[in-house]
Amino acid sequence: MATDLSELLAEIRRLEEEVENRWEVLRQSFDYRLEGHRVRFAAEIRRLHRRYRTGLLRYIARARPFNVLTAPVIYSMAVPLVILDLSITLYQYICFSAYRVPFVRRGDYIVIDRHQLGYLNGIEKINCVYCGYGNGLIAYSQEIISRTEQYWCPIKHARRIRGAHARYETFAEYGDAENYHAHLKRTRRELAKEKQRFDRGDSGSET
Repeated sequence: MATDLSELLAEIRRLEEEVENRWEVLRQSFDYRLEGHRVRFAAEIRRLHRRYRTGLLRYIARARPFNVLTAPVIYSMAVPLVILDLSITLYQYICFSAYRVPFVRRGDYIVIDRHQLGYLNGIEKINCVYCGYGNGLIAYSQEIISRTEQYWCPIKHARRIRGAHARYETFAEYGDAENYHAHLKRTRRELAKEKQRFDRGDSGSET
């Protein structure tokens, strides 16, 4: 059973790599390249993008009234998001240092680059920055919490759950009392090895 599961996980990783390779082909078809955090389009593509941009006045005039009325509610969530960002980052630096668990790189999850698209107007760019930050922050937080769960309680649930994090499939089976403590020690050793690779910079520099 364990061998079959390992093979399935390896197949999932292979498929993820294949998806990423296909995304790269698609990126090339839109004629842009990455230079650090900057996205560079050819001059002709930038001119084309500007032609498709909707002006601010036209954009506002076409907006649904309920979209305008709910905007303050949406952006009010910025306050708890920033509090979460600060607290979860402080948490990992304090606790992960004690547990010998590798830090989660914030920049791997919070990616803000859609504001560089020329076919978006100012309001659309602000919206994209906000959504990129919010969704990236939740993914960043989930990874921090998943590493905490792997350290303290790497046990699957009795019922199937939606949206399980990437580490969940390596957790001990629910009800496997005989092997649980050995599994717990093994998962902590794996985290310690990740920490060593992190400290050596094998996965890139922290952002």
